[in-house]
Order: sequence, then C-alpha cells, then structure tokens
Amino acid sequence: MQHVSEAAILQAERIIASYQLVTGRALVAESAAPVALFEFPAVVVAHGTEQDPLLNYGNRAALALWELTWDQLVGTPSRQTAEPVHRDERARLLARVTEFGFIDDYRGIRISASGRRFEIRSAVVWNVIDQTGAHWGQAATFSHWDYLPAT
Repeated sequence: MQHVSEAAILQAERIIASYQLVTGRALVAESAAPVALFEFPAVVVAHGTEQDPLLNYGNRAALALWELTWDQLVGTPSRQTAEPVHRDERARLLARVTEFGFIDDYRGIRISASGRRFEIRSAVVWNVIDQTGAHWGQAATFSHWDYLPAT
C-alpha cells in the first residue's frame, strides 16, 4: 500500500472481515490481507460514519478509476464520487444497505477527479462492521464499469 498507516491496515481488515460476515463469502484470502485488498483487481472503496461520510479507504484500482492519490481520496466526502444529479439515488442506495446489511445488484453513475463519467454495474455494497457489531461505515466493490461519453 502507498501509505501504510495503522488506520489503513485496520480499515482494510474491517472491510475484509465484514464482507465475509455480511455476505458469507470471502473477498480476498484472509492470510494475504490487507496487502491483497490493496492489490485486488476489482475496485474496493469505503467511507466512515460521519454525517457527511468521508472516504477512508480505496485500493489501487479505486485510486486509478477515480484518478486520485491515496492522500487525495482519503478524507474526501464520498458524495463527491457522484455527480450532484445522481446524489439522491446514491443516498437511497446507502439507506438500502443500512437496512439490509448488503446489496449485490447496485448500478450507478460516478465521476472521477478529472470529470470522467462512468457507470458501475453489479456492485456489492455492504455495511462495514466489526465482530461486536459496531458500525464503521460502508464499503463497495465492483469490477464492471463503462466510461460514458462526455456531455
């Protein structure tokens, strides 16, 4: 990982463990985490529980897709990954995840730092929780997206 802080390692471990807990499936091999999560070929991104949730994790694929460095991504309000016109739809998605624990059928339009728009498909979005059930935010992973024409 570019910046291996204790907070980043702990968040990666929470993302991996909570995915297993809420979906019943392994995201990456437990023995290889958290480096495996950072190098995972699918996008993995997460935000915290703030009133306006801030991104607190993005793997190499997420950084490339959103055209950001680790330092630029971490601390950015997660709503900024969607265009203003798509933020209400994004809020409805996050409410569904909060209610059901995870969804595995998300599709939506996002925007990179340079303004490049893309549609993600078949995303899994889940609540990041620890073994005690404490809620640490939400995460998403997806490997299918299409760049959209400039408008």
